[in-house]
Amino acid sequence: MPSSPHHPAPAPKNLSGAEAEDLALYREKFRCRLPESLDELHGPTQGVVELPLHMAWSGMTSYDLGKPRQRMGLYRTVLHEGLREDLPRYLDRDLLIHLWPVLRTLVGRTVRTVWEDAFPQLASRAQAAA
Repeated sequence: MPSSPHHPAPAPKNLSGAEAEDLALYREKFRCRLPESLDELHGPTQGVVELPLHMAWSGMTSYDLGKPRQRMGLYRTVLHEGLREDLPRYLDRDLLIHLWPVLRTLVGRTVRTVWEDAFPQLASRAQAAA
């Protein structure tokens, strides 16, 4: 059975009990932030976006969506640091799907796995681009 927000992916087999538990907790941190559907994501697709400090605590806070590197940086930051209520506000469904083949290489393995397990259209987009 593929993993989903309700059926998590199994931990790698070569981890000790404590390591596997830590990994499961880390995955759950991201899993519980996921929207029910990508259709909930209605964030901006143009202009300048200002992120609050709880997300942009260690770097840029202002991102120009007209600049590809800044757009990618915004999405990477929101995926890693955003709370559940931040995702619909700052991410756009179509833009996320469009950016995913590259974006998935810029986010951590856990973030990538959680999102691709929950939303098969992201995983299939990544495979189609490969």
